Amino acid sequence: MKTQVLFPFLLSLLCGAISQPIRYSIPEELAKGSRVGNLARDLGLNVQELPARKLRVSAEDYFNVSVESGDLLVNGRIDRENICGSKPECALEFESFTENPMNIFHVIVAIQDINDNAPHFLAKDIELEISESALPGVKFSLDSAQDADVESNSLKKYTINPNPHFSLSTKESPDGSKYPELQLETPLDREHQSSHRLTLTAVDGGTPPLSSTAQIWIKVTDANDNAPVFSQDTYKVSLRENAPLGTFVLQVVATDQDDGVNSEITYAFLNAPASTTPQFSLNPNTGDITTNGTLDFEKRNQYVLGVEAKDGGVHTAHCNVQIEIMDENDNAPEVTFMSFSNQIPEDSDLGTVIALIKVQDKDSGQNGLVACHIQEEVPFRLQSTSKNYYKLLIDRALNREEASEYNVTITATDQGKPPLSSRKPVTVHIADVNDNAPVFHQASYVVHVPENNPPGASIAQVSASDPDLGPNGQVVYSIIGSDLEPRMLSSYVSVNPDSGAVFAQRAFDHEQLRSFELTLRARDQGSPALSANVSLRVLVGDRNDNAPRVLYPALGPDGSALFDTVPRAAEPGYLVTKVVAVDADSGHNAWLSYHVLQASDPGLFSLGLRTGEVRTARALGDKDAARQRLLVAVRDGGQPALSATATLLLVFADSLQEALPDLSDHPVSPDPQEELQFYLVVALALISVLFLLAVILAIALRLRHSTSGAWGCLQSGLSSKSHPVVPSNYNEGTLPYTYNLCVASHSTTTGFNFLNVTPEVAPPQDLLCDDPSVVVCGNNEDLKISYDPSFAPQVSFSKSKFHLLHLYLGVKKTGDLKRTRFPQRKALVLGVWETFILDTPGTPASHGESTLSWNPKIAGLLGP
Repeated sequence: MKTQVLFPFLLSLLCGAISQPIRYSIPEELAKGSRVGNLARDLGLNVQELPARKLRVSAEDYFNVSVESGDLLVNGRIDRENICGSKPECALEFESFTENPMNIFHVIVAIQDINDNAPHFLAKDIELEISESALPGVKFSLDSAQDADVESNSLKKYTINPNPHFSLSTKESPDGSKYPELQLETPLDREHQSSHRLTLTAVDGGTPPLSSTAQIWIKVTDANDNAPVFSQDTYKVSLRENAPLGTFVLQVVATDQDDGVNSEITYAFLNAPASTTPQFSLNPNTGDITTNGTLDFEKRNQYVLGVEAKDGGVHTAHCNVQIEIMDENDNAPEVTFMSFSNQIPEDSDLGTVIALIKVQDKDSGQNGLVACHIQEEVPFRLQSTSKNYYKLLIDRALNREEASEYNVTITATDQGKPPLSSRKPVTVHIADVNDNAPVFHQASYVVHVPENNPPGASIAQVSASDPDLGPNGQVVYSIIGSDLEPRMLSSYVSVNPDSGAVFAQRAFDHEQLRSFELTLRARDQGSPALSANVSLRVLVGDRNDNAPRVLYPALGPDGSALFDTVPRAAEPGYLVTKVVAVDADSGHNAWLSYHVLQASDPGLFSLGLRTGEVRTARALGDKDAARQRLLVAVRDGGQPALSATATLLLVFADSLQEALPDLSDHPVSPDPQEELQFYLVVALALISVLFLLAVILAIALRLRHSTSGAWGCLQSGLSSKSHPVVPSNYNEGTLPYTYNLCVASHSTTTGFNFLNVTPEVAPPQDLLCDDPSVVVCGNNEDLKISYDPSFAPQVSFSKSKFHLLHLYLGVKKTGDLKRTRFPQRKALVLGVWETFILDTPGTPASHGESTLSWNPKIAGLLGP
């Protein structure tokens, strides 16, 4: 009702806009739903007002209006050829309507032609008869092709395939259509060639151009000297619509100077569109044209006919007939209510629009001019707003107690002779309603609330006003909808029903809920009550309340940091690994940077500030430790900044097997294990010395009791043949000893001969027995056993002792003893000690006189 009160003032402002139509231009054949333009914006309407204003258009077969955006959209197929035919300009004129207040706007949509129709010939074969006596230069008009497109997309030219006898030119008729004309260039000789075949091509002017073809069959006949000639090239005539069937239109006349059969002329229509020729008929003998169907000016106001005159021979002539259709007043006006409110409040102001009326007359000129008036004496009047549109307005004050309804008859009369008229009755009901509904001061509300807000604080204020007095103007606020779950709504926000203040019931978390929308209602206390709704959007701002979280490197199952291997030959800039972290915050608070807090070698690696990529800063040096540790801090961009740390364990190795020993040996400051390593080495040396002594003692005892002198392998010149030589297999991590084992061929027990030499001097060769009975020889490279089966029962060498010796020598040779865990090293050394000491004849331990106990000092000699 408020808008109705303001309408008289707005009407004067809108009249100028109403009189000026809104113009758009679109190509034909747009897809359904295509956008033509923003009609709401061009009309000066707010998108939020569209549901209440009920914006719509009259041309619903072709267009509709989007309620959400106010766009004018294509609603059906727009075919320019069906709408406007061959008119050079085509436009759809229609009206758009609004309510609250009611108004009308004119809209014109120009339809642009596209090249969607190719030229086509009505007949694919054209037959001509040309006399062989025809002189060069004679011309023959051919059937034209039809193209539904207009302007630049219409038919432009005709061509034929090259032929020495004929050429083709394109001619234009008075109505603008183009037809082909064939010209004879050289004389024909029927005896030499009695027929010719040409291909006629019609091409339009579109991009790309479209074309079609027809075949011209030319039959060469004997001579016929003269061709028929029409009295006029173009005949023009006017004809009223609704002319009775058989009405004479005009007569076309052609003459031929020949005699006899060659002068007898027959008339016929040239090939023309099917919509043209059925309306007219042509007498083939007299040339009289008469109506053959109903003519309707509203459907078509002009016809162009092509007529051909042919003599008794083969000559023809052509002319055009233009028929103009004149309009008659044969259509009565039509009255249509475009919008109507049959319930009018009794307190409505004068000039309030209650109906929008459209009158239409299909006739043109004076026959299409319509005037409207009201027959009864009622408190309403008609006001012409624009062409063929009227508003039904309140002319006097209304009182429902005096009259609760009015019967109004709208009469529309045209200005034809005689005039035609039509009537449209309508009943207007007067109602008593509550005048004004509450109105919010804003169309919608948007508030920004930082997260972690205190519960119970006011976050927004909505306000609506109602110009009514008393209970009708008292507004109560409530929340009627939200995009939150209904059970969660009350725990998030509440509204004061009297003031409209919106309170937060809890602290918001930006990471869980970034925004939500409420629908608030303002309701008055009238009867019936009126209300209005408004949307309130709450945007939860982010604060830096989440520290970064490291995704990689992750911790192992036991909580320890995992490792990454780096090739020893890695070049500077080699990508070692990447620290990956995330931050639940957003914006600047989630902008992460990476920093090195601690590093075993600060200059060995570089860390990308924003990427977290760890790369080698230089090549690995000989003095650099194989195992490196980096402590990386990840900081966000908040104020104050929050951070997290990650530990990177990096091992320089070319394979996983090479990296495992470095991973198992944790670099710890000097501790008891390092001392045990020293004791283990000392114990190993003592074991070797005692073992050599035991073997020497055993050999000496065997030589004393031996009668065969089988130890020929120990020659007196052995020491004299020895030269100081450094063994080829000596390197760091191997024992500088050579072990030679010889077994006597006739002894009942087996002994060992260990020659202990200094690291600087080694025998030039192993002590190999010349006697073939020698069965066992060993050195520090590989323990090799060769034996003679005939002496196998005499060997009493302990198998467990031999295996332990081989295990010890093999482990020590490869350097893996140092990398063996301490319990295993202890077991290995004890096994070697007890086996070779307790089993050696002549030792106190072998007779059970003493026992071996683990001495930490000895264990320390063995190393870790």
